Amino acid sequence: MAENWTPSSWRLKPIQQVPDYPDLAALAATEERLSKFPPLVFAGEARRLKASLASVAEGNGFLLQGGDCAESFVEHGADTIRDFFRAFLQMAVVLTFGAQQPVVKVGRIAGQFAKPRSSGIEKQGDVTLPSYRGDIINGIEFTEEARVPSPERQIMAYRQSAATLNLLRAFAMGGYANLENVHQWMLGFVKDSPQAERYRKLADRISETMDFMKAIGISAENHPGLRETDFFTSHEALLLGYEQALTRVDSTSGDWYATSGHMIWIGDRTRQPDHAHIEYCRGIKNPLGLKCGPSLTSDGLLELIDLLNSANEAGRLTLICRFGHDKVADNLPKLIRAVEREGKKVVWSCDPMHGNTITLNNYKTRPFERILSEVESFFQIHRAEGTHPGGIHVEMTGNDVTECTGGARALSGDDLADRYHTHCDPRLNADQALELAFLLAERMKGGRDEKRMVVNG
Repeated sequence: MAENWTPSSWRLKPIQQVPDYPDLAALAATEERLSKFPPLVFAGEARRLKASLASVAEGNGFLLQGGDCAESFVEHGADTIRDFFRAFLQMAVVLTFGAQQPVVKVGRIAGQFAKPRSSGIEKQGDVTLPSYRGDIINGIEFTEEARVPSPERQIMAYRQSAATLNLLRAFAMGGYANLENVHQWMLGFVKDSPQAERYRKLADRISETMDFMKAIGISAENHPGLRETDFFTSHEALLLGYEQALTRVDSTSGDWYATSGHMIWIGDRTRQPDHAHIEYCRGIKNPLGLKCGPSLTSDGLLELIDLLNSANEAGRLTLICRFGHDKVADNLPKLIRAVEREGKKVVWSCDPMHGNTITLNNYKTRPFERILSEVESFFQIHRAEGTHPGGIHVEMTGNDVTECTGGARALSGDDLADRYHTHCDPRLNADQALELAFLLAERMKGGRDEKRMVVNG
């Protein structure tokens, strides 16, 4: 166990992004109730994810992490979860073909309810209220009653996460992820998009391969890997009382695990080395993510790596880089060089969403060309440094939303009002997410071809 650490030692540290609960006794009672609830995920599953991420850290895989900006209670439903899973599987199979490597699938789902805010208050006209911090804390409606943090929302978030996980496990292990169904993952509104034909051609190649394998005796019936997939969950560990309540000792190892999700990450606003979020995360054994923004220095990153991964264990720590398309070239190379110089084992992942948010027609949006630009710079820099661009971290949905501009359908600022449904930040729709996957696959194939030329040369 980490030195001088307990699941509650974070309470002795300074903390950022804390909601102001008016009834602390009710909050303590809720956390006590949660501490008696069954775990949402299990230590063995988290260890399996860590092993897969260790392969990525060594250059033998790719991390696809994505999902909602912030899950909501209102939009929870089987169809929404299914459509997200379908879009995610499409992205994964496209990336698998592009990378010719295993793709580790981690959703921002079944726990992504809390959101950090740049301001603790929101003003509309002459009215000022506390900011919306995610459905696990308060309501999005701009009323005084809705914006009061309510501990009971943590119980609702737990129950929704449990229901979501139940369905995701059924999809992943019950045959829905069967590669023989690769054509059926296409969402209805994507069928007429420019990406549809590209995906159909890829699906046809997979189907032909499956037919050949079946002819020689290899089928989904006798090889579970063809009909099942590992799918893991993740979220930002922001509400630490909730996380502590779901922190449990693994009976097989004696180690502490956060059982709220397989992987949790620390945001760019809560990564102060002497603060509560780092303190909590350093003691649990789950795989961790660390958001790395423009203000992070090389020395600061190395200090955080030592705190969070003191054993330098491959698969333990993923660095999720979120600089913005115009800042990545100035910030990423120096971090890579520092990490390489010190021999730190990490997964490098690109979050091209959070540094590229603008306001257009009074809507927060993210231009697709800026997203793509940051991704391309991320790959180019890693190629130049001789390191492995190990993953992508995106906010996306399986729904037909109009929240990010651009893409093959060239959504404009005038289109944003059509179907702008997010509770917080703009998401790629399934069409844009699939387009990004194809573009990523091309970059990864290009990197593979370059390596072959070097080896053969």
